[in-house]
Amino acid sequence: MAHRGAGSQAPENTLAAFRLGADHGFGMFECDVKLSADGEPFLLHDAELERTTNGQGLAGALTWDALSRLDAGSWHGRSHAGEPLLRLESLARWLQALGLMVNLEIKPSPGDEVRTGRTVADRVAQWWAQAEVKPLLSSFSVEALSAARDAQPDLPRALLVDRWIPEAVEQAVEMGCCALVVHQAFLSDRRIEIIHEAGLKALAYTVNEAERADTLWAGGLDGLITDRVDAFEPQARLGLRPGARFPLNQLIAESATAPESESVPD
Repeated sequence: MAHRGAGSQAPENTLAAFRLGADHGFGMFECDVKLSADGEPFLLHDAELERTTNGQGLAGALTWDALSRLDAGSWHGRSHAGEPLLRLESLARWLQALGLMVNLEIKPSPGDEVRTGRTVADRVAQWWAQAEVKPLLSSFSVEALSAARDAQPDLPRALLVDRWIPEAVEQAVEMGCCALVVHQAFLSDRRIEIIHEAGLKALAYTVNEAERADTLWAGGLDGLITDRVDAFEPQARLGLRPGARFPLNQLIAESATAPESESVPD
């Protein structure tokens, strides 16, 4: 999966980044989704605007009208000056027109976890209603992911963790997730095996070295997120991973048969 559209090769989470990732042959992407003050789902990683736009302050405090006027490209280079923030609805149309897939990380503004999880799930169900393969919803926020599950239980979900937490495997199962997404530095062959033994897929972020990717694939990894759309282009374009063939929609499609959880952790 191409991280935030095309990793560091274009302004992250913008349509320019997705176009570049697609040009490099990627069939699946990862990106961050949060809500404007008036409830519009849009793409942005940070809680605040300063790093990747010419705006200031908390992104979730502004309406979509105000957010839509910001420049989200100049920080990356003059060639991307004027690139706007991207609405999730626009991304949905673009991806489906090209038959591409996506992992949507629910990235709520502080204090907006439940509304964000619920709204993103409802909009995904609406905007991908005719899609054979639905987006994979993931989040570090258990509260947001639980809200997404409650709103649209049929959508596939994955729990994100930034280090190895043994309890997270059980938590992901209890939440009815189909995958656990772990920072690549904390994955080993045995930990991938533990994830698989729980009936989950094992995903890693953010893998930018070919040697590390090879090691993880050899250990049974099911999918990885990368910034290096340039370095990993040959495998992406051919639908290959080093040493094995892997259908990109397998992770999401198999989740349709996963049993639903009967309980939700606090």
